[in-house]
Amino acid sequence: MLLVKLGGSVVTEKDKLRTARRPAIRRLAGELAAVRQPLLVVHGAGSFGHILASRHRLNEGGSTPAKRAAAARVQADVRDLDRLIVDALNAVRLAAASIPPSAVLSLDDGSVSSMDLTPFLEFASMGFTPVTFGDVVRDVRRGFSICSGDLLMLELARAFRPDRAVFVADVDGLFTADPKRRRDARLLDKISEADLSKIEFSSAKRTDVTGSIEGKVRRMFEIAGHTGECLIVNGNVKNRVRDALRGRRVVGTRIARGP
Repeated sequence: MLLVKLGGSVVTEKDKLRTARRPAIRRLAGELAAVRQPLLVVHGAGSFGHILASRHRLNEGGSTPAKRAAAARVQADVRDLDRLIVDALNAVRLAAASIPPSAVLSLDDGSVSSMDLTPFLEFASMGFTPVTFGDVVRDVRRGFSICSGDLLMLELARAFRPDRAVFVADVDGLFTADPKRRRDARLLDKISEADLSKIEFSSAKRTDVTGSIEGKVRRMFEIAGHTGECLIVNGNVKNRVRDALRGRRVVGTRIARGP
């Protein structure tokens, strides 16, 4: 079993509201199909989720009519993106089965309270490709909150113990600093928790409601503890995702298991 997260920055134009990168989605679907191994697919919400969720501060929850309306709008939008991705996977005969997080998972102040893994287990056992995504979900303290794709990756890694977990980003991997801001940023071939102090992390973008880059990397260390291999690769480079999932040596960052 292989676990892959298609980042929102790869499948959408993150700064353009509800704008999908359709050619990239179709190409990545073809790369996943070429792997020819059972897959679990998670995708980010990108501009279908983060922009409105940030504008209405949905990660904080709330009970006002305006917040509920915004939460419902974001839920509808991320399902539109999910449909595009599921359609692309089905077009390459991966038999994708969409599993919305809001139907199977609840949070408690942002942490997982409960998750019904039955749909993932049963669809996977029948040869389907389960697909899930970042979503607005119930939160027993906040009313509702944001469940990130990274949190779903952790829960699925714990449950399935995949041979490999691949995070698909819009850069080659993890750098010593933000490569989009610093020309002298250096790609890290492998990283352990002891290396975190050497990295100059940028603050989270205003529209990113799922936390800081450092927080995401720390979650990756948790995920690495449940997988044979965990890595970050650039989904904008043709066939890099395919080769990474096949276990070939590619440009990227390998996440070492924690202590």
